[in-house]
Amino acid sequence: MDVALKVDSLSVYLNKLHILRDLSFELPVGEYMAIVGPNGSGKTTLLKTVLGLISATDGRIKVFGNDISEHNSKISYVPQVKTLDRTFPAQSIELVLSGLNKKWSFSISKTEKKLAYEMLEKLSASHLADKQLNKLSGGELQRVYLARCLITNPSILLLDEPATGIDLVCEKSVNHIIAEYNKNFNTTIIMVTHDWSAAYHHTSYTLLLNKQQVYFGPSDKAFTDLNLQRTFSHMGHDHGIKFGLKEISNA
Repeated sequence: MDVALKVDSLSVYLNKLHILRDLSFELPVGEYMAIVGPNGSGKTTLLKTVLGLISATDGRIKVFGNDISEHNSKISYVPQVKTLDRTFPAQSIELVLSGLNKKWSFSISKTEKKLAYEMLEKLSASHLADKQLNKLSGGELQRVYLARCLITNPSILLLDEPATGIDLVCEKSVNHIIAEYNKNFNTTIIMVTHDWSAAYHHTSYTLLLNKQQVYFGPSDKAFTDLNLQRTFSHMGHDHGIKFGLKEISNA
């Protein structure tokens, strides 16, 4: 089994606070993983550690068997849509090509334009190519940012709550597009989400996280009441919460 991401005894402390403690898991190449947990559980911190933006206090992360620094160019990251700046006076196609060129370029060659249109087409967004960023809805902007990342042909795509800030119809569309891209291009995808229903239906692996690793494994076995109580309840206090989900065998 080829491993895209190996996390070994990872702990992260920031400002003397324990953010992540003793995480260990291996994600095979080409899989689609959800990271699910409450606010403050360390989900975004884990993504930033994988990106090399935050240093591990203990343990290590390997990407395709090597240190993170050797594979930064193979990892793309889409932040939450609510953090994205849509005020810059540019068209969608220019934003997409900024991912390829690593800078804004307003002189676009025919070859570059063709590449950008093809990527937007894969995301059912070619009709957005000439629209100004400030005219895009949240769901449209999310697709354009996805195109910006995917045009570089990343080996790993990191998504921080891609459905946050968009309506339900757009959310379903974005989730479907990401799942189809994973299926068709074998890109390893890691998605942070609060939505365990989307994780159950779209991803192959799930990490349930509440500063510590509650569960890692197949998504179809992740979302038991017990696992969700441990993930979303106060540590050590489950208050008898019942999530009312379909029973999933632990076998």
